[in-house]
Amino acid sequence: MRRKREVVSRSDHSVVLQDVRRVYGRGGNAVTALDGISISFARGTFTAVMGPSGSGKSTFLHCAAGLDRPTSGTVHIDGQALASLNERKLTELRRERIGFVFQSFNLLPALTVWQNVCLPQELDGRRANRNAVREVLDRVGLGDRSKNRPGELSGGQQQRVAIARALVARPAVIFADEPTGALDTQTAADVLELLREPVRTQGQTVVMVTHDPVAASYADQVVFLADGVLAGSLTAPTAEQVADRMTHLGARSRLSMAVAR
Repeated sequence: MRRKREVVSRSDHSVVLQDVRRVYGRGGNAVTALDGISISFARGTFTAVMGPSGSGKSTFLHCAAGLDRPTSGTVHIDGQALASLNERKLTELRRERIGFVFQSFNLLPALTVWQNVCLPQELDGRRANRNAVREVLDRVGLGDRSKNRPGELSGGQQQRVAIARALVARPAVIFADEPTGALDTQTAADVLELLREPVRTQGQTVVMVTHDPVAASYADQVVFLADGVLAGSLTAPTAEQVADRMTHLGARSRLSMAVAR
């Protein structure tokens, strides 16, 4: 039986984090990965999240996307408070309102391109709209490869399949974790353009964690993390501006580590 999609209140922001903390371990062994993060991402925007190694980027993405629960604070996706959901409801929300694109593609090798794109909706008990699947595969340039399996595709083509899978249900937000990390320069540029396209044409929200200043320059804004807290932002960034900011943050992070010792 097809499950009805729940109706929730909507706001001008697809993602809202309020005073989010994430602590791993207890007592003297406790490590604070996020320390009171409050930020929101408006609909129809593309944001890159950057920071030195150990700054909390991955934890930030995991908490924002509902893959990990914060120790304290609140996260809302498309108007829905994640803390109020049990694991089943949280899984359903991720399938319906969130798209994921990862560096490792996360495709099932035994399934065709078409089947990989349809998989999240099939798991959700919904039959994928064939016209929507065909359209999204055409948009990412794989309309003629729908019957191929991932092993028959290049790395760039596999990432396009992952993007098509994230786009097909038209989620409120797409989270991308180092989506160009395994790609050559030209293929990475093509992938970043594909991520920008639904922001411009569909009003979707993209939040991308990256270490690459060039990749970050494709975003509308860059948000910087350092030592688990927000450390500034740039609007309409250039690769040079991002690289310069990252250099300063890296020096600050090294100084903090030296003081801690």
